Amino acid sequence: MDELVKLVAKKTGISQEMAKTAVETVVNFLKQKLPKPLAGQIDAVLGNAGGAEDLLKGVGGLLGKK
Repeated sequence: MDELVKLVAKKTGISQEMAKTAVETVVNFLKQKLPKPLAGQIDAVLGNAGGAEDLLKGVGGLLGKK
């Protein structure tokens, strides 16, 4: 998740502390709203190298973006 926090902080210009809060909020929201099989994989994706990029692509795919 640290990689995603750094990416959010860099892209938005907010502090890492604020980015961490934002990321945690979004991740928790997704875990609550996604079907259980997908929600259960969020932590696994965030723990892998490239996890932040993979998660963003996956969420974009769910929202109909390529």
